[in-house]
Amino acid sequence: MPDDMHSSADPVVSIPESSTEFIAELRNILGDSAVISDVADCARYVTGARYGAGRALAVVRPATTAQIAQLTQYCARYQIKLVVQGANTGLVAASTPDASGHFLVLSTERLNRHIQIDVINRSVEVDAGVTLHDLNQALEVHGLCFPIDLGANPSIGGMIAANTGGARLIKYGDVRANLLGLEAVLLHPAGTILDLRAALRKNNTGPDLKQLLVGTSGAYGIITRAVLQVHRLPQQTATALVVPRDQAAVLELLQILEQDCGEFLSAFEGISGQAMASVLRHIPAITNPFAPEAVPDYCILIELDSTMSPHKSGLHLDVLLNQILEAHFGDVITNAVVGRGKDLWRIRHAISESLRSEGKIIAFDISMPRSSLVAFRQRAIELVETHYPQLQIMDFGHWADGGSHFNLVWPHAASLAYDAAIVNTLRAAIYDMVVHEYQGSFSAEHGVGPYNQTYYHRYTSDAAQQLAGDIQNMLDPSHLFGLTWFGKTKVGSNAETKT
Repeated sequence: MPDDMHSSADPVVSIPESSTEFIAELRNILGDSAVISDVADCARYVTGARYGAGRALAVVRPATTAQIAQLTQYCARYQIKLVVQGANTGLVAASTPDASGHFLVLSTERLNRHIQIDVINRSVEVDAGVTLHDLNQALEVHGLCFPIDLGANPSIGGMIAANTGGARLIKYGDVRANLLGLEAVLLHPAGTILDLRAALRKNNTGPDLKQLLVGTSGAYGIITRAVLQVHRLPQQTATALVVPRDQAAVLELLQILEQDCGEFLSAFEGISGQAMASVLRHIPAITNPFAPEAVPDYCILIELDSTMSPHKSGLHLDVLLNQILEAHFGDVITNAVVGRGKDLWRIRHAISESLRSEGKIIAFDISMPRSSLVAFRQRAIELVETHYPQLQIMDFGHWADGGSHFNLVWPHAASLAYDAAIVNTLRAAIYDMVVHEYQGSFSAEHGVGPYNQTYYHRYTSDAAQQLAGDIQNMLDPSHLFGLTWFGKTKVGSNAETKT
């Protein structure tokens, strides 16, 4: 895969005769403050969270679904391509334009006023541009939360488009599992508003059409509003950072906790010693929880939570967790720090930031059956240490749901300068191992987007690509939405996509 994720060989779009006229028409549709055309002002909208910057025709920031529908009709008339952007926190380059300058960026940041909470139904209807933080602030007043835990603050629309998972997926599920309904604007016919906002948990009246918009990186339509299932805020939590006997003991411990804690287990996160050491090096406010002992080779962050009050129910999760850990001390685990939940989670959430200080991150967002994680990790480490000794292994991940961020770092001080060709060879080797040997996924929760487009075509079956492409052709015949293509043959081309 090329190191530059954004490239385009598409023809120049047919816009009005002058850029001045084009911008004026956009402002006529949306209002003056909703259109940004100055290159400097557009910079933050065309620069990705992790990867490089593209170029845009302009940035538009509609404030209503009706404005988006009108804008979509305008873009269809002139064959103007659109990239939809929420909070621009994605890591697969799906929310920023390519280098062609042919795309109009549609930011949903002003589509953020509507938050309607139904406490009894335990649901919320929310604009797509509302951020996860703002939604949870509004829900907290009612003792509720949307419990998808991330290291970023994405928009709700972006979370749906990427089908976000997070650290507490094992208990609460991903976005797909918590999506009751949505509203979206379609391109065919242009400006069609698809209203699927019923706040129902049971609705077996035909195909679940809202799921077409989930995990498709904005390629099938523009999500404008969502209806989400929300959850009661936990009344108690118990947290521990545990050192397993060895890698095999990680899965032993997971089975013990699922047996003895059941539905109280909310997180089970693996952290390598190298990743923790990086956090301690670069974030002075965080200290080694095992001090004066050294950082362990590997540890597991465990969290239990419950909506039951310990005083009313007699259930005390901290007591339960302590009892389980003590029962298996010296057998499955060799050390543990119990309590200090906020401090321990700070370590987990600081990993990505600290790795950037080490060097250039080579990120792998992968998943596989949980039973394969130990064998995969051993094989992958052997591969890297044997053939790529200049790289540092700083992995972490969601062992309870089979997810692993098998992240590597090419150090700033490495004697061999960063080489994109070497990285591409390594990436293909790791993904081949994940998909072919361990029946896993090359993108567990980050989505496809331009960054993963090559691998989507490499590993997705012909039948699946054909069906996904047929749906995309039906919803977007001219391929004006987004940069992700799910079919084998692109619209207007007889050549198959390179794999």
